[in-house]
Amino acid sequence: MLLSDGALEPGYVVVENGIIQAIASAVPAAVHVIDTDGVIVPGLIDLHGHPEFNVFAAWEPPQGYVNRYAWRGSDLYSKLVREPQNRLLEELPAWTQLRYAEIRALVGGVTAIQGAGQQAAAYRAEALVRNVDKLIFGEQVGRSMVDLPSGSRGMDSLTNILKGITEDSVKAFYIHLAEGMSSNARSAAEFDTLVELDALTDATVIIHGTALSDSQLGDARDAGAKLVWSPQSNLRLYGETTRAAHALEIGMPVGLGADWLPSGSSSLLAEMKVARRCLATQAGRDPGARRLVDMVTQDAARIAGLEDKLGRLAAGRPADLVVFERHDADPWENVASADPSQVQLVTIGGDIAYGHRDLVKELVGHEAAGEFEELFAWGRPMLLDTGYQAHPDDTRPPRLSELRSDLIEAYPQVGPIFA
Repeated sequence: MLLSDGALEPGYVVVENGIIQAIASAVPAAVHVIDTDGVIVPGLIDLHGHPEFNVFAAWEPPQGYVNRYAWRGSDLYSKLVREPQNRLLEELPAWTQLRYAEIRALVGGVTAIQGAGQQAAAYRAEALVRNVDKLIFGEQVGRSMVDLPSGSRGMDSLTNILKGITEDSVKAFYIHLAEGMSSNARSAAEFDTLVELDALTDATVIIHGTALSDSQLGDARDAGAKLVWSPQSNLRLYGETTRAAHALEIGMPVGLGADWLPSGSSSLLAEMKVARRCLATQAGRDPGARRLVDMVTQDAARIAGLEDKLGRLAAGRPADLVVFERHDADPWENVASADPSQVQLVTIGGDIAYGHRDLVKELVGHEAAGEFEELFAWGRPMLLDTGYQAHPDDTRPPRLSELRSDLIEAYPQVGPIFA
């Protein structure tokens, strides 16, 4: 079974030199055919996170906060998250946390993420998992800011981003906005500030937007802006979440992001389930599995300005794909209700990054499979290749076992990937 613009049963993907050559409903001729008996989908796109922090275990906030400035300024956050992060940055190479987090994303079917910090710049090539707001396909089409500028330095960055939007080199501008309780005046006022800065554009991607009113969401839609939603983190920190059902109802593009492990979901697949429940509550009806799958594939690609390369399986596109075990008769439901233990195979640009041991061996041969790292994930024998880079260099990338050892030596409480 294959999912892209629709469902194809049976469905076959022909891949050569990292590119999808054909999508077929009949067995392709003159190629080596492997039947996975699974559901093949485009690689999932996680449009909001702070992946370097995903080495930490989940943090259960002891109270609700009025906005993100409140918890970021708390002593407890400093002790549990900020201070350990500073320690790791001092003691380990810059890429260690990010690559560990990329593996966490990868094993959950994610092939592209947003939000990697300056550690991503330490790579001399594109990373293990594609970063939509860093170097991707040889370009940087996405730019991001955590906070609206409050000084000259921030204004210089924003001015540069807005110039790129005008010149059409910046396709997506990610900005945390209105993140707090809907009753919090400071959070709601950020939308007006965004407008005053001439930063509400058709490339603007609002992250969170929990305090935005229906009318503000309408104004954002009218400007061509998009929304990225992280309901799990919102609910944990603020006790409420964005009016996402209204955003969808008025035709505003909405993507999903697992945010970060301290307050968000353990995977994008888990975040989809939280989003589904929230949408059902807000709208009074189930949004349907296909809506959720689109939010992490083709809709996410459009939001990221990468709809010509990601989010769909079609001839001529990079072979970023995921194979899920089949466990539901409805193929969309099969994905929407899946968890990382049901991921059979992940490829990025045709490169096999992660997969079931038997399937990988059938694809690449026993000898080549011996170069992969062996591990058990949720009781299954899996193989992992941390060597993918879009533009390889001569540096041997560290294996998961090495990353884990380095992290644990500096911070013994590091959170597990397969949990």
